[in-house]
Amino acid sequence: MLVKSRQSTSKYVKTRQRTSLGLNYILDVGGVALYGCNVTSKGCLINLFLIYMGTYNKGILGAFSGKVGPVVGASWRGKEVLRSLPRRANRTATPNQALQRLKFSTVTSFLNPFYPVLSRYYGNNTGEKTRLNQAMSYHIKEAMVYNEPVFDMVYNKVLIAKGDLTGIQAGVISSTDPSTVSIVWSDNSGEGEAKPTDKLVIALYEPTLKSTVYSLSVAVRSALTGAILVPTSLTGLTVEVWGTFVSVDDKKYATSVYLGSVLVA
Repeated sequence: MLVKSRQSTSKYVKTRQRTSLGLNYILDVGGVALYGCNVTSKGCLINLFLIYMGTYNKGILGAFSGKVGPVVGASWRGKEVLRSLPRRANRTATPNQALQRLKFSTVTSFLNPFYPVLSRYYGNNTGEKTRLNQAMSYHIKEAMVYNEPVFDMVYNKVLIAKGDLTGIQAGVISSTDPSTVSIVWSDNSGEGEAKPTDKLVIALYEPTLKSTVYSLSVAVRSALTGAILVPTSLTGLTVEVWGTFVSVDDKKYATSVYLGSVLVA
């Protein structure tokens, strides 16, 4: 569905973007006003909005982001823009729309606690999508399943990092010491760009309490063993575990691997 300008105009550019909720159609009228709506792939209306947007060069105050009265400053496709606040239609969601929103909120609530990891090591920060947006897109498409009436994450498909560095080889987790999860692995230093000094990053998730624990530097690759302390509240509960290696300067990182689940001692 396309929302056309109420103003008379002889020239406009239509931009078609795919988002996690469906398709996002935007009218760029001379680079000044944008009108659009979000629709699902089946064409069901999700949110109808009218946004006036204008690009601007950095003036005496420079660029800004955030809300100032009825105006929002932001960056869009590398341009500094000003836009009016959206006016949303007050319509009851259809069952399909409600399902899409549930899907989105499930992934959001799961990934948000991992933001410090994802924002460093997931994909790259160039182009239109942030690292978190890239992670959202992947997990919505590939890492969840609908078990009525809720969506569940598929843990062995979850990725906390995505890169080209050589990852963990033959990783095995255990928990024998109190409030501790341990991991051992094989040394694959020298494969590709893997170095003995690469840092081990570990992330854990306990679904009952929805508790997240992570460490950005558990051990170095050449150590072949490492351990992460967890809160005592997780004692006796099963945690899901993921791991990856990153370079000392954080510029290179491996795609994470799912290490399985373990009962915390």
